Amino acid sequence: MKTQKVTQQAETASGTLTRESAVKRLAQECGFDLVGITPAEPLPEIAWYREWLRRGYHAGMNYLVGRGAELRADPRTLLKSAKSIICLGKIYNTPGPYSIDYSEAGRFWVSRYAWGQDYHDLLRQALRRLAERLSAYFEEPLQWRGCIDSKPILERAYARRAGLGWIGKNSCIINQKKGSWIFLAEMLVSWELTADGPVDERCGSCCRCLEACPTGAIVPSDFPEGPAYTIDSRRCISYLTIEHRGPLPQQVAGNLQRNLFGCDICQEVCPWNRKAPFSDEPGFRPVNFAPDAEELLRLEEAEFKQRFRRTPLARAGWAGIRRNLAALLKVT
Repeated sequence: MKTQKVTQQAETASGTLTRESAVKRLAQECGFDLVGITPAEPLPEIAWYREWLRRGYHAGMNYLVGRGAELRADPRTLLKSAKSIICLGKIYNTPGPYSIDYSEAGRFWVSRYAWGQDYHDLLRQALRRLAERLSAYFEEPLQWRGCIDSKPILERAYARRAGLGWIGKNSCIINQKKGSWIFLAEMLVSWELTADGPVDERCGSCCRCLEACPTGAIVPSDFPEGPAYTIDSRRCISYLTIEHRGPLPQQVAGNLQRNLFGCDICQEVCPWNRKAPFSDEPGFRPVNFAPDAEELLRLEEAEFKQRFRRTPLARAGWAGIRRNLAALLKVT
């Protein structure tokens, strides 16, 4: 928890902004592409989340259950004084092919979000910059806490309520103008800010992501207080190639679709991403795009750690990447 100074209004060259408008303007100046506000209060979606866990859709992500689940029930467990949540989105789409169109021999796919630096580092820096800018503009005490996806918060549910987008059938936040290549972050604040409202769901009858998923990981949810579809992580290539420890399930190992780390298929086929804008963030430039299999196999563990430190690929680890490579080489 950090304390900064804020006031009711911000003075700018063009006049006086309301507190909410000032927050949004400053957030955009700090590099965020989407900004919305919602109350820091429990959501009915927690019932949906608990049912998702009960059905085992979290697979081996046991940090999501128990205390992890209870902390998600109320954002004020992260900041007792929180009254509002500033929900933030940052585009990570960069120029480059889609995995469904890429088939260069000897190279395998790395999910688009992992082409550059670790997004956690970049988003933390942006949150700190925003706090500093707020401190410079305002003169009223503010308590705040920044969150990324590593914190126990129902970030997509809050992002939806703040108007950043709707939750698509592929479980991604989809923005009508920006698409779904979006990282989410949140700032819990002790201000009581005027909330934004949710936007309409616009997937309609489209089922392209369901039809394209090679392992059938997108399933009907029929849960109370939640989206119509959800992800069964036990079938999800992204989960299995990144988070899963141990051998890959046989039914997935033979159907990885050239995916070495993560999977983008359900986003690549989404019509809302046809005109998705590109990020201008230097840290998202494609450095780890489709690495060479033979080169990866030659890396010792220490070399792997050095090469991929501070990138998302470090999450799977040397053993996980070698496991994934072995499965891919059997079927290609």
